[in-house]
Amino acid sequence: MNYKKSLFVTVLTMFLFMVGLHAQQDAQYTQYMYNTMSVNPAYAGSRGQLSIAALYRSQWVGLNGAPKTQTINLHSPIRNSRLGYGISIINDNIGDGVVQETQFDALVSYTIEVSMDAKLSFGLKAGGNLLNLDFTGLNNFDSENVEGENIDNKFSPNFGVGVYYHTDKFYAGISAPNLIETQHFDNSKRDANSVQFLATERMNFYFITGYVFDLNHNFKFKPALLTKVVGGAPLQLDASASFLYNDVFSFGAAYRWDAAFSAMVGVQLSNQIMIGLAYDRETTELGGTQFNDGTFEVFLRYELVRKFNRMISPRFF
Repeated sequence: MNYKKSLFVTVLTMFLFMVGLHAQQDAQYTQYMYNTMSVNPAYAGSRGQLSIAALYRSQWVGLNGAPKTQTINLHSPIRNSRLGYGISIINDNIGDGVVQETQFDALVSYTIEVSMDAKLSFGLKAGGNLLNLDFTGLNNFDSENVEGENIDNKFSPNFGVGVYYHTDKFYAGISAPNLIETQHFDNSKRDANSVQFLATERMNFYFITGYVFDLNHNFKFKPALLTKVVGGAPLQLDASASFLYNDVFSFGAAYRWDAAFSAMVGVQLSNQIMIGLAYDRETTELGGTQFNDGTFEVFLRYELVRKFNRMISPRFF
C-alpha cells in the first residue's frame, strides 16, 4: 500500500472512530459566522428577512477521499409575529462515498425585545440524519482486515436547543444542536485482528459571541469567538478578526486552537447577494504532508430585501 493510500486510510479510520462525521463532533465551518443557524437554532429569522445560504467545504485538498461538505439553509421571520422558522440540509462525504451522512433539520425561534435595540431569541430544532457506510469501499483503500456490515440509509432522529441575544453591534449565543446521543454502529466485538469502530453521537455545546466596532466612516472591525465543548474531545476555540469596508468588502483571519490558521474574504455584491471565500492551513502533522493543499470554503447568500423592511446597511453578522 503506497503512502498516499496509507494516509487516506489513517484519516478515514480516525473519522470513523470519532463517529464517521458528526458522531462525536459536528461538522465545522471556517465561515460559521455566516452560517450561524448550523450551530444555534435560535438564529433562525434573526436577520429580519428571508435569507437563503449555501456553503461548500472541501477539506484537505489533494488527499484522495478527503471530507467534502455541502450545506444549504433558509430562514425567515414570520411577519407580524415573534416567530421565525428555518430549514437546514447538510451533506457530508468521506472516501468518495465510503461514508456519507445527510442531516435534515427544521427550526423554529421565538424572539422577545429586551430593550429598544436588543433582542433575545429561543430556538428549537428537530430533525435527523441518514447514514451510509460502505465497508467494502474501505477495503478498496486498505489491505488490512476491515470487517463490518454495511449501513444503508440508517435514520437517527435528533433535537437541539439554543438561546441567541443580539443588538446592532453585539451578539452572543449558547446552544446544543444535538441532544440525543445515538449509537450509529459498533463492530468492537468482532475479530480482535480486524479494524474496530464504535460510533456514538455526542452532544456538542457551543458558545458564540462577537462585537462590531466602528473604526471610522468606512471601516468596521469585528472580533468573534466560537467555543465548542464535546465529551471525549479537546476544547475547540475558533477566534477570528474581520474588517468590513464600505459595507461591501470584508476580509479577515481566524485561528482554530491547535488545528489551523484561516484567511477569509467576502463581497456584498448587492443588497441581496453576498459571496465569501475561506482557506484553512492545518497546523497539525497532517498539514505538513505533500498531499494536503489545505481546505477551501465557498459561501453564497441571497436575501429577499423588502421595501418595508430594508436595512440601512448590511449587518456584519
